[in-house]
Amino acid sequence: MASNENMKIQQKHELYEVGSGFWNIRGCYKMFAQKVDIGTHMSIVRLNDGNFVIFDTVELDDHLKEQIDELTDNGHLIEGVIGTHSFHTRSFLDFYKTYPLAAYYGTPRHLRQIPEIPWLGSLDDCNIRQKWEPDVEMRITAGGEFVNPRHGSSHLMSVFIYHRASKTLHVTDTIMYTDKFKPILRFFGMTRGVIIFHPSIKTHGLHPTADAPLLFRDWMRNMLQDWPFENLCCAHLDVKLGGAHHLVTRLLNKTEPTLIKVSKKNKKKNPNGELPTGSFPNTDVVGDECG
Repeated sequence: MASNENMKIQQKHELYEVGSGFWNIRGCYKMFAQKVDIGTHMSIVRLNDGNFVIFDTVELDDHLKEQIDELTDNGHLIEGVIGTHSFHTRSFLDFYKTYPLAAYYGTPRHLRQIPEIPWLGSLDDCNIRQKWEPDVEMRITAGGEFVNPRHGSSHLMSVFIYHRASKTLHVTDTIMYTDKFKPILRFFGMTRGVIIFHPSIKTHGLHPTADAPLLFRDWMRNMLQDWPFENLCCAHLDVKLGGAHHLVTRLLNKTEPTLIKVSKKNKKKNPNGELPTGSFPNTDVVGDECG
């Protein structure tokens, strides 16, 4: 496996083997009048039985499709395609039209937004999240809105994917990482070689209660304790090969004072801890409880 020093730039629409049985593909996603590419991603995991599960999707071109077909026997070995983030939906319908025989699962918003896909389940069902254990583990971040997110309000919440064999973590939006300077970084308050939580962690990414920021903190602590990942694949902007667990641990420790500050502010504004109308509690910080 190439080191982070040897891999300065990942080409778009190329399968990159992060670790044994885990591939990540970088895609394009443009913001600001389609002028700035902040990137996106998808990951492919080979299960112990030889089948494959895909997490998130990117736009397919002929070259990428050829690579996926070669890896998965023309798609026949794709057992499942999973959407891990409520607002990463754009490429799913075209991907389904290309690989219609796979089973599709997504967040509640995926199911509402793309009814053309015959979804077999939602990730708010713990039985779906546990479907491919122990090869792959999935957990929903705590403290914010996952079931009924409002556009622009819930990018912090997602489903983290851990592939134990390659010690790789797949994260969409919740954590952002880059090892090189890009002008877009100024918008997010980032510089070269840094890692941050999605900026909405300070505002509307969490429920407006005193408990929410601390729930997110405790969820992250438990995730770090349970999953000894070494590699981190982020939709925005890059992949961290090796040393990722230490980097995320340091990020959480650095962010804890901000979370405590937000908790105190929420307590003053919302002393009764009421959730916005139409929101759902999201308080599971230990493992992936099913009851």
